[in-house]
Amino acid sequence: MNTVKKVVLAVLVALPVFAQAGEAIVKWHDFNDYRDVRPGNNGPKGAFHKNVAANFEKHFTKLAEQLPADYKLNVEVTELDLAGDVRFGGMNELRIVKPIYFPRIEFNYSLTDKDGAVVNQGDTVKLKDMGFMDKIKMGRDEAFYYDKRLLTDWFNDELLPSLKSKASAS
Repeated sequence: MNTVKKVVLAVLVALPVFAQAGEAIVKWHDFNDYRDVRPGNNGPKGAFHKNVAANFEKHFTKLAEQLPADYKLNVEVTELDLAGDVRFGGMNELRIVKPIYFPRIEFNYSLTDKDGAVVNQGDTVKLKDMGFMDKIKMGRDEAFYYDKRLLTDWFNDELLPSLKSKASAS
């Protein structure tokens, strides 16, 4: 019974923390219009595009959890070039990751508070990391690691500091 009480107490303490996380909404254009979002291994394009969207949306949501309560990050991805390039390797097409095939992403964003007022926004944010393979790889090897790191770096280096500076100016 003592263990059950501890679990219930932990959940009750943790709920307010989770309730105060921000939210992310991602809008996509036609994946066929993006620079490089092609599947390797001759996989179906539609399934690969859904996988890309799900991975990026999950990552934006994870980033938005660092935002103040009831803040909403709206992102419209206008261009995407995944790290690597799809090349023929024997009978299969494979995504080959080399330094010359660096990740790029362009997007528009707006950050709104609980009242719907725009707190921060950016039109045509262009991110690329030409030295993406020169950095130490932290954590597990996950899907779209280099592309997600590019977004994480932007979020931590650009968006969060701008919120803190606006909050301290108020």
